[in-house]
Amino acid sequence: MTEDKEKKLQLKYPCAWVYKIIGADENDMKCAVADIIQDRACSITLSRSSESAKYHCLNVETTVESESHRKIIYEALKAHKAIKIVL
Repeated sequence: MTEDKEKKLQLKYPCAWVYKIIGADENDMKCAVADIIQDRACSITLSRSSESAKYHCLNVETTVESESHRKIIYEALKAHKAIKIVL
């Protein structure tokens, strides 16, 4: 079991990566992604909304160049006030 915990995600970079982001305002989240991703190509699609439409989940697909690049984007998304959760 400890061997499984020590296994690292093995990816070949560059590669496509999808972040799932959750927040209250779909447009604010899209603006946040645009600010963070900047001029890099990305696809933003609505995954689903809560029954009351209070929260929305977006899929953000982009190409990441390395593990550190993937983590930098993750941390930037996580730190943005328009985004509540990043998966």
